[in-house]
Amino acid sequence: IKRITGVGDASSFGQMDYSMRIWLKPDVMATYGLVPNDINSALAEQNVEAAPGQFGEQGDQSFQYTLKYTGRLKSEEDFSNIIVKADANGQVLRLKDVARIELGAQSYASTSKFNGQASIGIAINQTAGSNAKEVIEGSLNTLAEASKSFPNGIHYTSLVNVNDFLDASIEKVIHTLIEAFILVFLVVFIFLQDFRSTLIPAISVPVAIIGTFFFLSLFGFTINLLTLFALVLAIGIVVDDAIVVVEAVHAKLDEGYTDAKKATVDAMEDITGAIISITLVMAAVFIPVSFIQGSSGVFYKQFGLTLAISIILSAINALTLSPALCAILLKPHKDDHGKKKNVLQRFYTGFNTAFDAITSRYKRSVSFLSHAKWIVVLAIVVFTGVLVWTMNTTPKGFVPNEDLGTIMSDISLPASTSQEETAVIIKKIADIVKEIPEVNSALTVVGRSMISGSGSSYGMVITRLKPWKERDRDVKAIIGELFAKTAGIKGAKIIFFAPPTIQGFGTSGGFEFQLQDKTGGDINKFNEVGNGFLAALSQRPEIQYASTSFNPNFPQFQI
Repeated sequence: IKRITGVGDASSFGQMDYSMRIWLKPDVMATYGLVPNDINSALAEQNVEAAPGQFGEQGDQSFQYTLKYTGRLKSEEDFSNIIVKADANGQVLRLKDVARIELGAQSYASTSKFNGQASIGIAINQTAGSNAKEVIEGSLNTLAEASKSFPNGIHYTSLVNVNDFLDASIEKVIHTLIEAFILVFLVVFIFLQDFRSTLIPAISVPVAIIGTFFFLSLFGFTINLLTLFALVLAIGIVVDDAIVVVEAVHAKLDEGYTDAKKATVDAMEDITGAIISITLVMAAVFIPVSFIQGSSGVFYKQFGLTLAISIILSAINALTLSPALCAILLKPHKDDHGKKKNVLQRFYTGFNTAFDAITSRYKRSVSFLSHAKWIVVLAIVVFTGVLVWTMNTTPKGFVPNEDLGTIMSDISLPASTSQEETAVIIKKIADIVKEIPEVNSALTVVGRSMISGSGSSYGMVITRLKPWKERDRDVKAIIGELFAKTAGIKGAKIIFFAPPTIQGFGTSGGFEFQLQDKTGGDINKFNEVGNGFLAALSQRPEIQYASTSFNPNFPQFQI
């Protein structure tokens, strides 16, 4: 996996590597005058991989023989028969006489289970600038190939996969993109009331969007949430240029022009300057956004440039493609007075009547406000004050917390709690998690924590929720239920949180900071200050939980 392009690191946890565990019997060893170094020496001498060679190569030997050596010992019986000591009479003392030998794990410091079954977790981190989708697909392909040689009963699965969230989000944005295009088409059709006129923006918008994709590839951008969001906004913006051209040509045709080409040429002479100026203004708004530095710039660069490119291409369409389509598709207006109207025309008549009434009221309002300027000034002052107030009172954040379909939980027990006791508590938590109907699967890890590190009193549970379409509640509501259901577990500090929307900005979606004692005082006093600070934070309504991994009270024995 580490050799996959884009993978920065891959670390495993919960693995139980095989090891031959030798438990010495001190009383028996003392009887024979042995010390642990004697056992180490015997192991080093007799548990080796070697090629002894041959004998009978020279001299008056009739035969030549190749020597073979057992090599590395593999079974408990092999290790049990290692000779530790021998006397002159040929009596030997074997390892099984002074120790108990058993096949076990090299380390029991960390164990993991997936849905109650023994498992090994692999955490994969990508390199900066790599594509997450490509890294995940490469990792899954590698595992699929490796699984062909797995022993029977061994399977692999993906627990936390950002592709699930990305694919669902991109699918949602694509649906929004399609819906926006359809709505724009309908609105244009209702107001222009002519299929030929509607067809012109319907052609111009996809051309601008497709052209934008060319420049996305040229700049090395990807189809992601930011670029797709920019395209959703761009649809509402780029359609304006085409509508302006169509409306201008219609205005000329209303004046009595009988040649659509002539009407188009004259209309373009009137609006070309306006199209260029409004395009430059819009580009001047979005292009500078791409020069923002730091983490924010990573987000705004692709968003701003995508929007600016689509606007510029829309202006080019408005100066080239849209006029050509107008000259070809639009027809001189005919006088349909006296003809029988169909259903669509009657709808247009009713719509125009209602729209004219609204326009008339709007004109009267504008006329009234033009004579009562103090009302306008007062409204500006009031709305400015409301704007300032809302900006100061609205919560602020870097990026919103998203439902990624995963819940993390960090468990800490009192210092020096045994791993067995920690496993019991974590099993209780896992059983509670599995009772939640929205839960798909869960991975439990004993001896390791995302916040506190490694230790026998630490653990964590990584929960994967069902797909978004299959559940009604979001991750925030589920976390609230988990906090309530695990509140009765005594002696354990349990924290549930959603992973951060953007990896690399902390373990959870919150924030972290460090306290520093610059006085060189007592560490226990420093711990009291830290706990007092946490207690004060917990009283804040905007803080869901506050915790620290600092604990100076681990029991110790001094020898």
